[in-house]
Amino acid sequence: MLARLTPGDLEVFHRNWRRSANPAQHEPRPDWSTWLALGGRGSGKTWLGAGWAVEQALDGRRIALVGTSFDQIREVMIEGPSGIRMQSPANFRPRFEKVRRRIVWPNQAEAYCFSAENPDSLRGPQFEVAWADEFCAWPRPDETLAMLRFGLRLGEDPRLLVSTTPRPIAALRSLLKEPGLVESRLPTVTNAHNLSPGFLTHLRGLYGGTRLAAQELDGQVVEGEGALWRAEDLARCRGARPPRLDRVVVAVDPPATAGGDACGIVAAGRLGDRAFVLADGTVQGLTPRGWALQAVDLARALGASAIVAEGNQGGDMVRSVLAGADPPCPVRMVHARYSKRARAEPVAALYEQGRVIHCGAFPALEEELMALGCGVRESPDRADALVWALTDLMLGRAGREPRVRVL
Repeated sequence: MLARLTPGDLEVFHRNWRRSANPAQHEPRPDWSTWLALGGRGSGKTWLGAGWAVEQALDGRRIALVGTSFDQIREVMIEGPSGIRMQSPANFRPRFEKVRRRIVWPNQAEAYCFSAENPDSLRGPQFEVAWADEFCAWPRPDETLAMLRFGLRLGEDPRLLVSTTPRPIAALRSLLKEPGLVESRLPTVTNAHNLSPGFLTHLRGLYGGTRLAAQELDGQVVEGEGALWRAEDLARCRGARPPRLDRVVVAVDPPATAGGDACGIVAAGRLGDRAFVLADGTVQGLTPRGWALQAVDLARALGASAIVAEGNQGGDMVRSVLAGADPPCPVRMVHARYSKRARAEPVAALYEQGRVIHCGAFPALEEELMALGCGVRESPDRADALVWALTDLMLGRAGREPRVRVL
């Protein structure tokens, strides 16, 4: 790209947003086609999207801008304090053409505006890249995103950036499960230095520990209707790992296919009548031997007394690949006889009783827990593994402590 820039453009490039971005606003990796920036209010999502769009304009690309309405596109994505015009230095400011609903930069790069209120307006136009903002606020997110993707058919490397504050909607949960998606998490605290002093402290004082804070400040996908876990309960269950544990297990929820699907791997321990979630080692896209080695390595590192693996999907294969990875402890196969919700309800009750502690931050795991019971179709791999681990430690025969009955 640098070789094609004029001296004036080169100056613009060196003042680009990448120089002042915080780590959470950097691309997770270079080889992506869809990038989801999921963050709280004031976390820098708009600044990220606008800066990325300006970078695409520097390369002369044809861009689509999709927002909840035309007013939102102009007032936030283009003209806002973190928008495209502010991100474009003085010698590279685009002009806005209201009639054609587009902006044009000095090098003739174009960005066309589309309201998510009218998905059919995306039929016909074609682009090289697109920035889709506040996806969770769109009236018909699934349909609009599909129409947008059909139009990303120009150039050698079409790319889509989606930025949004999360909501517990099926469209977002489906997007999060897409193979090859790269994801950035931007809680508001990562951008606190650019916000009014006291903003976060005030809101944390008002809403800390609630589902509203988890969604709007931490950027988490919180629970929907019928959820077994609530954001408030999960916010209260965090604590330190004790110096010793009675038992540690690593639970494995194998993928249904040989590649692509995630393999849920969660480690937990027990001390007395409490369980402690120690690690989420879930992996995606590995071969059976790859995820088996991950589970065995975690069991060895934590001194696990058992690896508990679901055997409903390829039981003999699961047992053999785990055995072939040289486990440091016995491998015990378990089988699901009831629905996911029925298996999860007793474990959710342990959380309500305050008997489960998360020894660390596990946002992806907690989002899957909040999705259980909400009619989400995707397999909650991490949540399933956690349910198996805590069932073994606290509810199964291995988790029952000897008791004395007084007659």
